[in-house]
Amino acid sequence: MTEALRIVFAGTPEFAAEHLKTLLDTPHQIVAVYSQPDRPAGRGHKLTPSPVKQLALQHAIPVYQPQSLRDPAAQAELAALAPDLMVVVAYGLILPQAVLDIPRLGCINSHASLLPRWRGAAPIQRAIEAGDDESGVTVMRMEAGLDTGPMLLKVGTPIAADDTGGSLHDRLAVLGPRAVVEAIAGLADGTLAGEEQDDGLATYAHKLNKDEARLDWTRPAEELERLIRAFNPWPICHSTLDAAPLKVLAAQLADGRGAPGQILAASKDGLTVACGEAALRLTRLQLPGGKALDFADLYNSRREQFAIGAVLGQ
Repeated sequence: MTEALRIVFAGTPEFAAEHLKTLLDTPHQIVAVYSQPDRPAGRGHKLTPSPVKQLALQHAIPVYQPQSLRDPAAQAELAALAPDLMVVVAYGLILPQAVLDIPRLGCINSHASLLPRWRGAAPIQRAIEAGDDESGVTVMRMEAGLDTGPMLLKVGTPIAADDTGGSLHDRLAVLGPRAVVEAIAGLADGTLAGEEQDDGLATYAHKLNKDEARLDWTRPAEELERLIRAFNPWPICHSTLDAAPLKVLAAQLADGRGAPGQILAASKDGLTVACGEAALRLTRLQLPGGKALDFADLYNSRREQFAIGAVLGQ
């Protein structure tokens, strides 16, 4: 039977909360949770605790939210918890070497890619955007570099042609926690050894931003279709129609040629728009002040807005 460990968990978003939820169902003791400081959210910009903090509070687990772990006082606070292991999932703060050295068994991280591909902040979306055939989760020993540590366990999943950032996230949020539990068992009984990463194969998943979600219709349709899927549910790809914002949540490759951004056809099947190469059929859109709708619903009620020959993005 695997030794029950004293674990400190560090994480912030929903992906991390799914890991914590699974660890709470194991014999291990979660002695504390570290999460990012509360951030303003929603229209009222009210300070809101992270999903990880909310889950920890529901289970009466002490929560620590230091601005930095480089502060000696924060490091002493962590050391006083006497953890056997620290499990880190999308925490958002850098762990200096002094922190990595505190737990008896070190620190491990669950990263949502098949390392060394897609180190960094947005591995799920970048894998879809790049047209990768596969994604997955890598559990690794942490070291001072960004996602560079020895790999303990990898589990993969194919990326389907209709996968979005959201659907792939949800699948990895199931695979990741299972892999972490398995890796902890291997560390506790000494049967798991790390495999060094090949830095020559490394790619970097830059953080997402809203500016890159603007659709550049001069790009090939194939690239834009992947971008639209990758950036759903955030930051959502967007363009303009008659100078008004237009969010694009789903699209399909289509035949057609024209000036980039030009509307070529409109029907219940979708809004066909010319790209730098080929065309896209936009199938789910959101107009200002409205909710996201299938284009068939918009076509029935507002078809006059989608005139053939009009150009998006101007």
